[in-house]
Amino acid sequence: MTTVTVEKLNHEIGAEIVGLDADRMVSDATVPALVLDALEANGVLVFRGLHLEPEAQVAFCRTLGEIDTSAGHHPVSGIYRVSLDTGKNSSASYLRGTFDWHIDGCTPKDDAYPQMATVLSAKAVAVSGGETEFASTYRAYDRLSDEEKTQLRTLRVLHSLEASQRPVTADPTPRQLEYWRSWPTRDHPLVWTHKSGRRSLVLGTSTDHVIGMDRDRGRALLDDLLARCTAPERVYRHEWSVGDTVIWDNRGVIHRAAPYPENSPREMLRTTVLGDEPIR
Repeated sequence: MTTVTVEKLNHEIGAEIVGLDADRMVSDATVPALVLDALEANGVLVFRGLHLEPEAQVAFCRTLGEIDTSAGHHPVSGIYRVSLDTGKNSSASYLRGTFDWHIDGCTPKDDAYPQMATVLSAKAVAVSGGETEFASTYRAYDRLSDEEKTQLRTLRVLHSLEASQRPVTADPTPRQLEYWRSWPTRDHPLVWTHKSGRRSLVLGTSTDHVIGMDRDRGRALLDDLLARCTAPERVYRHEWSVGDTVIWDNRGVIHRAAPYPENSPREMLRTTVLGDEPIR
């Protein structure tokens, strides 16, 4: 049996898993623990040319935890089709919000916790654009000074769907505003203390304002923290090829897609592994 290796991609985030094929992903009982350990250590895992079929992707994700099986514009339960083509995804306009840095699941309609991990496989790629970038919010917290850690640990931030959509929809229609505001707002601590004992920053485009702080001062603080977290040397940028699969730890990694044209053939198949801890 081929030896599986974990090869670092970047000094701060990301590793490539070499030696696994699609069949072994779902048949080898040692794979889930290997993947979870590597994910904890690296934040993002890349499987190049895996060509994981939708059914196999769902089966693999079930070995990592409970998955989201809500409707996903795809015939296979557990698969969500990511495409700007409204014929493939009727919520395509909402996906333009993914062009900015974010954590998935900060503003759920119910009491769901943020996702534990996301698995994305490339069925078709963009001619230009469409790369996915990742940055570690675990490392962003670790780099803070002791004084900053003390200052930030008690701050809470309001998150909203509206905040995440305004950067890509400068002049929303009344209907769009009504839909955005139908989603609940959530206030979360700026510093997430995880069950593991690790801490991360809760950053991204869904942040509206720091509660109890002057809005301009709070916005400047959030923007500065995000800029430091996503400095170019701290980002892994994945250039997709058809058949690639990428997994990331949604609890301590923020991500964004590089913009691509609405008529692009780009199509990603996403499976979400549900979370088991609140932001606290």
